[in-house]
Parts: sequence; structure tokens; C-alpha cells
Amino acid sequence: MTSNKTADFKSSLQFDFLDTPTNKVLGAENYGDFQKRLRESNCQRCPELLEGRTHIVVDRGNPAAQIVAIGEAPGENEDEQGKAFVGRAGQLLDKIMESVGINTNKDMLIVNVVKCRPPANRPPKPQEAVSCLPYLHWQLKKVNPKLIILLGATAAKHLVPNIKEGGMRERVGQFFDSADFPGVKFLILYHPAYLLRDPRKKVEMWEHVKLLRKWLDETKTAAIPGAACLAGRQAGE
Repeated sequence: MTSNKTADFKSSLQFDFLDTPTNKVLGAENYGDFQKRLRESNCQRCPELLEGRTHIVVDRGNPAAQIVAIGEAPGENEDEQGKAFVGRAGQLLDKIMESVGINTNKDMLIVNVVKCRPPANRPPKPQEAVSCLPYLHWQLKKVNPKLIILLGATAAKHLVPNIKEGGMRERVGQFFDSADFPGVKFLILYHPAYLLRDPRKKVEMWEHVKLLRKWLDETKTAAIPGAACLAGRQAGE
């Protein structure tokens, strides 16, 4: 039986024929046009997010990459600069990925479930996530990645609603598939903001990204060069 969340997720991917601004964005034929349309759309689907935002944050990185990383929502720095993951958490993500030979600006596209900063950096409300999912779905369809990295529980529960059945704690650091995205591999990693709050998790994160490096080498995904890091180096040190 299809869960209500799954049904909500699938229904959110459809055009709303009464929402002309959103449909204009979703009607973009290429990624560059989508970026421009969304940034200039003055999207008003979420009143609380509209009130406090400076910029609509579309992404950061390479739309031609075979890896997409999905976070929760923009923070203060992202809202000011209009780019995803440019604050302390983003800098830590860059360092972690660099430790296994991944350049976040060249080898992946980084996006969020919600494109506007929630007040006081609170988690997105369920309806805000549902309202923004059509944009995320468009990005994933156009980029067509081989791997989707879910950064934290918020990204996991909104993109793969049934993930709660296995539990975030049990699934973090593991590759899995989703029937909603055939041919795409998923990997849940700790959100870098969580690592900033609990640095002890960096050791565990290092083991997870080593598995990521191994998977990239075995599948030859994106022909990303091997890690230049020293053996045994821990990400984020």
C-alpha cells in the first residue's frame, strides 16, 4: 500500500495549472534557464519563507556532475550569497569530500530540499518541503545523477519517505536503492552541521566517505580521480 507521504511526494511533482510562476520555472528546457527562472521567480508558495529571505538559493556546483548532494535548507550565509552550502557546514563538507578526492564545485551538484531560508534556521515545515519538491524533482530529472547523497534526516525523509522504516541511524553510511528513482544509488551521510555540533561523529563520517570513495572507484562514476589524502587521515581535522 502506498503511504500518504509517498502519495504526497508523487503528487507534488505535478504541475499546478493555477500556479503560473511555478509552472514557468518548471517549464525550463535546460538547467541554466531553470536557475535563472527560479532565482528571478519571487516564488511565494511559502509565506513564512518569503517574508525573511534575501535570495532564492538554487544550488552550488556542477549541473553536469553525476553526484547530487541534498541538504535541508539554506542558512544565513547561503541566503546572503544566494549559493548552497557556503557557510561553516558547507566549508566542512568541502573539506570532507576533498579528503577522498571529490571537488564539490566540479564533481557534484549541491542542492537543498527547500530553496529559501527558514526563520531562525528552523527545519522546513512539511508543507514547505512539499511546496518546494517540484523544483528539486526537476533538478534531479534534468541532472540524472548516478548517486544521490542525502545529507541528514530531513533530506532523507522528504526525498525517500519510507526511509523511516529502517531508521536514519541504521541507514547512515549505507548505499541503497529507491523504487521512485530507478537506476540511481542513494547514500545517507551525516549533515555537516551535525558534525559541527558533535565532532565525535567525524570519525564515523570518515569511514562513510571511505566507502563512498570505494564505490566511486568500483563504478568509475564520473572518472573522479582517486583521493590525494594521506592514508588514515580523518576528514575534518
